Amino acid sequence: MIDEQARAVALRYHPEQGELPEVTAKGQGAIAAQIRAIAAERGIPVERDADLVAVLDKLDVGSSIPAVAFAAVAEILAQLYRANAEAASAGEVAR
Repeated sequence: MIDEQARAVALRYHPEQGELPEVTAKGQGAIAAQIRAIAAERGIPVERDADLVAVLDKLDVGSSIPAVAFAAVAEILAQLYRANAEAASAGEVAR
C-alpha cells in the first residue's frame, strides 16, 4: 500500500563543480515511492526528515536549495561522506 500523503525530494550535489545542491525530483504518493525505490536500487542513502522535505518540496526541479535548508542538507551530506569513507575502506563506494 502506498501512503498518498508521503512525499519525497531527491537532491544532486557536485561539490567539485562548486555548485549548490539542487532538487532533481520530487513527488508524493506513488511518485515518492518510486523516488525511494530508485534510491534503494542505486544504493543511495535516504534520509527521512519531514521538515526538510516540506521546505524542499516548494522548490522547482532544477532549483538550488535555499539558505534555510543549508544546515539540514549539510548534515545529510556529512553522513553520506562518512558512509562513503567507510565503504571505501571496505572496498565499495556509496553514492
